[in-house]
Amino acid sequence: MTNNGFRTDRRRWLQTGAALATLGCTACASVGQGGAFSTGTGTGLAEDLGERLDQGVQSGELANLHAVVVMRHGRLALERYFEGEDERWGEPLGKVAFNADSLHDVRSVSKSIVGLLYGMALAEGKVPALDMPLVQAFPAYGDLAADGRRRAILISHALGMTMGLQWDEDLPYSDPRNSEIAMERSSDRYRYVLEQPVVAPPGERWCYSGGATALLGHLIAQGSGMPLLDYARHKLFAPLSIDKAEWTPGTNGEAAAASGLRLRARDLARIGQLVLQQGEWQGRALVPRHWIVQSIQPRVDAWPGLRYGHHWYVGQTRAGLAYYMAIGLGGQRLVVVPQHSLVYAVFMGNYDSPQQVQRVAAVQGLVAAALR
Repeated sequence: MTNNGFRTDRRRWLQTGAALATLGCTACASVGQGGAFSTGTGTGLAEDLGERLDQGVQSGELANLHAVVVMRHGRLALERYFEGEDERWGEPLGKVAFNADSLHDVRSVSKSIVGLLYGMALAEGKVPALDMPLVQAFPAYGDLAADGRRRAILISHALGMTMGLQWDEDLPYSDPRNSEIAMERSSDRYRYVLEQPVVAPPGERWCYSGGATALLGHLIAQGSGMPLLDYARHKLFAPLSIDKAEWTPGTNGEAAAASGLRLRARDLARIGQLVLQQGEWQGRALVPRHWIVQSIQPRVDAWPGLRYGHHWYVGQTRAGLAYYMAIGLGGQRLVVVPQHSLVYAVFMGNYDSPQQVQRVAAVQGLVAAALR
């Protein structure tokens, strides 16, 4: 594994992410050309959205945009693909001409998918309940349970990233002191997370932590008796007709739960549609409805303008509309706006660009402006 893709400062990326779904309109000025797309009738979406995306790519405002898929009222409203430089978890892939069949890193959008998978495994009795002490779910580290403060950290705190453990992903991902990089380089990924110093009472404050997701992903794999990707394929992807997916392994050979998932854009949008439909798909309760409700319930302040549920961000537009969002480094987004019956997925390749937030915000502004 290489860590070249982990150079952007996480604090800047997430703090400014609060603006992404609150923008009303962004205009693009010049002419460009993108990939194939389709606009369904009766979707309430302006027909020129695809052309505006093309123009933005050509002008450079939407530099390295790879894909946009928009669903409205349960129908595919727009699908647009472009060409650009890409990488797989830090490994350069060169210039890629993206299309509907192209896999793409979703980066930390992976965390929100793990959140859904945990709820599904919980309903099957395969993972610990939310009120179980986290260290109790890892009996091999019994020595850590001697600390009463550590025993107070529950599974629910991992889901909400409020464990109270020392963790720093604000450092660039090229810095070995970055906690996620240190976790990956450690001899035992899960012990590394659990043995971090307790710096706050659990549940008191939010701290962005890929370590929390790593623990949850491991519990899903352990409880289900299969690798995380296999469980996801069997329980979530196959019922959604998602037949192509990858999960990049970390240095210990297990799936990098926090950031390694690779999906097609349309398939990521399907997952957003599932969340919009509160876990129901084609008449089947695929994810328990109560778990979706818990996941999108804002429990703690995250970054300005965003709160956090169970591995999902929750926000509100300037017009007062609630939205749910999964965020990934480089411009990866999955956004659900229930009151507009709107779901959209964005893939970009701006992993190292200081302008990644502005560029994805411009895409989101165009989608918002296209609503009718």
